[in-house]
Amino acid sequence: MSTTTIRIEDELKARIAAAAHRSGKTAHAFILDAIAQTVEQIEIDDEFHRLADERWAKVLATGKTVPWDDARVYLEARARGDKVRKPGARNSGR
Repeated sequence: MSTTTIRIEDELKARIAAAAHRSGKTAHAFILDAIAQTVEQIEIDDEFHRLADERWAKVLATGKTVPWDDARVYLEARARGDKVRKPGARNSGR
């Protein structure tokens, strides 16, 4: 394990100490958790964008999409807890 030094403004340091105390953690553990959560969120966002780019490229290549009306009906049914078949992609006419 390596050591990294960071400079933190006094006001932020006090806020970190107070938040850490409220959460039952040391300031060190609180900062490590905050860094880990931020890194994880960036990784999740990156994967989301990678998948979105991949799917958009497929739409552009095939011209197939799911019409909004079909998607809306599907999503509403799922939100109600109904088991419903996913709508199929169709040529969008591009």
